[in-house]
Amino acid sequence: MLATIIPLLALAVIVTVLGSILWSMRRPKPWQPPYPLVDATPAEMERRGRELRDRLSHEPFGEARAAALWRKLASVKDGNGLILEFHRDFCGHGLIRKGGRIILCDVFDGGGATGDAIASWEKEDEFVAFFARQSDFSCSGWDERESVFHSGDSWYRNNQRLTRAAIDRFLAGRVQG
Repeated sequence: MLATIIPLLALAVIVTVLGSILWSMRRPKPWQPPYPLVDATPAEMERRGRELRDRLSHEPFGEARAAALWRKLASVKDGNGLILEFHRDFCGHGLIRKGGRIILCDVFDGGGATGDAIASWEKEDEFVAFFARQSDFSCSGWDERESVFHSGDSWYRNNQRLTRAAIDRFLAGRVQG
């Protein structure tokens, strides 16, 4: 009788151990972001912000790029334009065609909602003059001399702002318009 019970108990232990191992491998893991989490102090975050600021280009976008941007924005459907990111919540600055003008505004929820106009242009020459002098640095919000873009809010500065690269992608048709 013991010759039958002992092997059955051993088999039950083996099945239990294997079942526990398989269950632990297959159960859902707690979600982790695809990047390392950083527990930085406010001073460290400010230092990193200044480091990123110092890498931004001060080279103006130029008249040709600004004129091409106006023409491209004027050709899209009303309510569309240059939207940098398509995800939920804050998506950064966008240039949207609304009626007969182009507005600079905050974009939310992948373009499904826009904030109030930060600035707007009805005339091509005014738009071109304004954007020809802008740079990645001035659009980032760090430049205190550029009141349209400047922000004292460290979260808002350089957070999904207009850049030369984003404008060039839009002009090349690689960003939804």
